[in-house]
Amino acid sequence: MESLDNKSILVTGATGFLAKLFVEKVLRTQPNVKKLYLLVRANDSISAKHRVEKEVVSKELFDVLREKYDDASFDLFFWNKVHVVQGDVTMENLGIRDATLIEVLLRDVDFIVNSAATTRFIERYDVALNTNTFGARNAILFAKKCVNLKMFLHISTAYVTKEKKGIVSEKIVESDEVSTPRMETEIELIESKMKEFKNNCTSENDTKIYMKKLGIERANKFGWPNVYSFTKAMGEFQVAKLRGTIPVVIHRPTIILSTYKEPFPGWIEGVRTIDQSIISYGKGELVCFPARLNAVVDVIPGDLVVNAMLASMISTNYSDNLNSILIYHVGSSAKNIMRFHVIPDTSHKYFSMNPYSKKDGELVAVKKPLFLPTLSLFSMYMFARYKLPLQSLSLMAVLLCSQRLKRRYGKLNQIYKSCMQMAKAYSPYSLMFGRFDDTNTEMLRRRMNNKDQELFYFDPKCINWDQFMMEIHIPGVIKYGMNAE
Repeated sequence: MESLDNKSILVTGATGFLAKLFVEKVLRTQPNVKKLYLLVRANDSISAKHRVEKEVVSKELFDVLREKYDDASFDLFFWNKVHVVQGDVTMENLGIRDATLIEVLLRDVDFIVNSAATTRFIERYDVALNTNTFGARNAILFAKKCVNLKMFLHISTAYVTKEKKGIVSEKIVESDEVSTPRMETEIELIESKMKEFKNNCTSENDTKIYMKKLGIERANKFGWPNVYSFTKAMGEFQVAKLRGTIPVVIHRPTIILSTYKEPFPGWIEGVRTIDQSIISYGKGELVCFPARLNAVVDVIPGDLVVNAMLASMISTNYSDNLNSILIYHVGSSAKNIMRFHVIPDTSHKYFSMNPYSKKDGELVAVKKPLFLPTLSLFSMYMFARYKLPLQSLSLMAVLLCSQRLKRRYGKLNQIYKSCMQMAKAYSPYSLMFGRFDDTNTEMLRRRMNNKDQELFYFDPKCINWDQFMMEIHIPGVIKYGMNAE
């Protein structure tokens, strides 16, 4: 395998969780990389650099690398390797305004890592479509103009597939005019609605609510569970349709958790995927959830994802076949299965030993939630157990003109809505029957020599999931997610 010595890499979504891990790993293990161009959305170049200073380099993530240098030497090393590019993937030419810089990038860039994405399951449709779909389109069109490009590496998600049973293959999701939307049609739909809202002077909040509902409706209409996987699937369609002959590799991580080892265990940024349910449970808000306790939950630590990305970039075989797209599933269900029950079991054990403290100092005593095997059963239970009493509370508040009861109703009803929203968004993952094939990923592992396997490990077989959740991931969620709220 080769190295990234004297190679230049353009990274989109540079302030995101995965991109930060990628940048840190490259600088720590590939110090002779020529240049990392980080595409950042901002009003101007000064603001863009400030974002990287605040949202990237100042993070604890870089402490291990920083320890190798004194502060002055670290800053010198970092800014010698990193060039911040003001831009926006939702715009033509990635929103880069500097014509001279565009020329430099088109001539200099060896790799493009497209990690720009909005990963929220419940997101405004216009926002998700612009970033996840239109952004992928703009990135691949820019890549086609790069004269020395060795690889376009697109970060997708394993859940772009509609398949929920059996073995999910490492291949492009087949599309047709009936089951797959056209990006142009979806854009026209959004533009029409936005024009209507403008003419009717619709409030920003009402527009936001409608756009979130529209995203769910359009995703469900075409067979996807949420707007994230839906727009990411359309993004893959754009990459496949427009790539021409440039080498394209698509990485499809499953559910990304905190770091397993590097640069240290447990680092994560914000609340991600299953972490919302863990936090809600720790706060005593999650008492019921649609899930099969023996369901396969495909998870993978963030550092293993980054290692797989780098392994594919330095592989000498990346340009062997220009006529096909190489897809890597980066997950655990093919090699080291984690069952859903591990999440509630370890969460209950952790929060029993380390109870969440409310603002008034009261400690939350957690109980094991009730799990129902289908979404319909869950919805019926929640309606009978919580919605009906809430409606009675609302009626009492009105009859008694009680502001205290109205406030209590408002708070409890918001918790109810959040639980229902979260359950519907995550149920496809907690009720999934399928597993993700990793044949291509395994072949990549086997091509690596012993030294590279140690440097870029991404085989999940070594992970004890109970231990990882209890000792690494949940504490990481508490430190970097729960306490950051």
